[in-house]
Amino acid sequence: MSTPYERTGRTRQKRRTRDALVAAARDLVARGGAAPTVEAAAQAAAVSRTTAYRYFPSQRALLVAAHPETTASTLVPAEAGADPEERLLGAVTAFIRIVVDTEQQQRTMLRLSLDPETFSESLPLRQGRAIAWFEEALAPLQGRLTDAEIHRLALSVRSAVGIESLVWLTDIAGLTRAEAAERMLWVARAVLLQALADADRIR
Repeated sequence: MSTPYERTGRTRQKRRTRDALVAAARDLVARGGAAPTVEAAAQAAAVSRTTAYRYFPSQRALLVAAHPETTASTLVPAEAGADPEERLLGAVTAFIRIVVDTEQQQRTMLRLSLDPETFSESLPLRQGRAIAWFEEALAPLQGRLTDAEIHRLALSVRSAVGIESLVWLTDIAGLTRAEAAERMLWVARAVLLQALADADRIR
């Protein structure tokens, strides 16, 4: 999020400086180890410590900005039709790919989300973007499921896929990342089929 300092004066140069700090932080996170401080990012970006703190007053602010973003408005494959299973599995596959490709950054943000000292509703993992993507994938079920049921289904799928699941499946269960991705996809499909079976039985 831009600050008043960045919106005044030489805005293009300030934007380049901010982008350099964010890129440096992402590079440091991708290398593993402890989450980078503002000072470490400043040094890597060849920016003075004082200047860096004008953009990011805290480590948390820096790491939130450095969290991998996607400009995608949907994760549903372009070729997917109206079949909810095809749409959902396509969206889940794309989501898992994002998580695996940016795993170190995702793990850092997960640690922040679990730390009471850095907890904030503004943290990317608490924004629920994946839930909205999954709801969009499940949109053809409207009429067969209520909006509330679609939302619950999207929540259930999200609870089974993402960085949290990847960490457990790889670190605890000992699966490879490819095996973990396959398990997450399998669970997403199972959750969808169970929800549809439950809805048909009730109705």
